[in-house]
Amino acid sequence: MANTQQLEDITTQVRRDILRMVHKVNSGHPGGSLGCAEFLVTLYNEIMDRKDGFDMDGIGEDLFFLSNGHISPVYYSVLARAGYFSVDELNTFRIINTRLQGHPTTHEGLPGIRIASGSLGQGMSVALGAAQAKKLNGCKHVIYSLHGDGELQEGQNWEAIMYAAGKNVDNIIATIDLNGQQIDGSTDTVLPMGSIKGKFEAFGWTVLEIEKGNNVDAILKGMAEAKSLTGKGKPVCVLLKTVMGNGVDFMMHTHAWHGKAPNDAQLATGLAQNAETLGDY
Repeated sequence: MANTQQLEDITTQVRRDILRMVHKVNSGHPGGSLGCAEFLVTLYNEIMDRKDGFDMDGIGEDLFFLSNGHISPVYYSVLARAGYFSVDELNTFRIINTRLQGHPTTHEGLPGIRIASGSLGQGMSVALGAAQAKKLNGCKHVIYSLHGDGELQEGQNWEAIMYAAGKNVDNIIATIDLNGQQIDGSTDTVLPMGSIKGKFEAFGWTVLEIEKGNNVDAILKGMAEAKSLTGKGKPVCVLLKTVMGNGVDFMMHTHAWHGKAPNDAQLATGLAQNAETLGDY
């Protein structure tokens, strides 16, 4: 069990990992990765019931599916820091023949990766399949998934959202990274979606909101409540209100760093704002 300070220390180190990985190869997606760092660190180090080691069957444990696969830097860092593979392997991010490709893939055999993601809108469907498999196997564990708010503009999500409620898939917690930004601008500029909460509720989901989505204690409290609502006949959605680029001041509150790497000076500035806690790779 990790306490709040330990989770915050891991998060700070993960932010350093993200910046250094993307800077080294001058490519990748730091904005959304930084915004989800607290959530994924807390999920893997405190919330999920995980077994030691990794296998694709995932029997007897909670499972996680990343739908918005472009935030691979944070995903790889969290997996490595959680012990799925060597932290040193972060050095190979986006280098030819690496297991740490720009978007996660399964054919590389990287521990922790359960689906190839990058084409947006597909993660909800996969998560629902896993949730139903858990039910068929008589397993009481929970399926977690993460989706971008802009990603909800993809139609397949809504087929899956409708299916989940219609089939009473109540062992899934789908978290929406509600940062209001996507690759071409704010979500309200690209395609206003109105009330996402209202839409999920209209489709038959139970919806919770975590107002401080970059606060570890708020995440712990909100996700504990979400888990308490599973098994009650309805799927659960968590609206996680985050800041894109969180923890690096010049990357925050803008879509500009969705898929842009920092230069040398910007890297130094970002690292200065996030002191080394667990040791750099």
